[in-house]
Amino acid sequence: NVIVYKYSHWKEQAMPTLHWIGKEKVVAHHHDVPFKVLQHEYEFSAPEDTPVNSTGNRIIHGDNLEALKALLPEFEGRVKCIYLDPPYNSGNEGWVYNDNVNDPHISKWLGEIVGKEDEDLTRHDKWLCMIYPRLKLLGKLLDKNGSLVISIGHQEVFNLVQVCKELFGHKQITCVTVQSSGGKPSRGFNLQHE
Repeated sequence: NVIVYKYSHWKEQAMPTLHWIGKEKVVAHHHDVPFKVLQHEYEFSAPEDTPVNSTGNRIIHGDNLEALKALLPEFEGRVKCIYLDPPYNSGNEGWVYNDNVNDPHISKWLGEIVGKEDEDLTRHDKWLCMIYPRLKLLGKLLDKNGSLVISIGHQEVFNLVQVCKELFGHKQITCVTVQSSGGKPSRGFNLQHE
């Protein structure tokens, strides 16, 4: 699989654009996600001395694209911090959180959205097709001064940074490495999962 970079002019600066198989099918997919109304099913009553949260905490069970879109009417442009922990795409499929983007639900979704090209997708193409519409919706939820914090492994960090540059080009992107408490080895950083 070859990933091609194109440069387009935006405000007289060259902006990198990442291209992959299936991209043209997912770029505007967030528009096709239907609006669904969140249904209040139950609540937990906190003790009286608990500080009041102005928005209330919520646990949303369902498809994350539909959940993100359902939050837009109330929270568009109002979220100050988002933490995202997407699949690292390490290839590890032997645990509950399928990390290789080969989950049957994702595969079915890719087949429906991307079409026949889905058969040619590498795991990196699949990952990019999965993450792109989610980042688009997260960007709509963020406050203009908000922060998006993402944990990611080395398998997709480069692709993630390129997609973030494309979607949030006017924002600052900072990569942070985590040093474990075991101390720095003599030849550099300890290998961490995120």
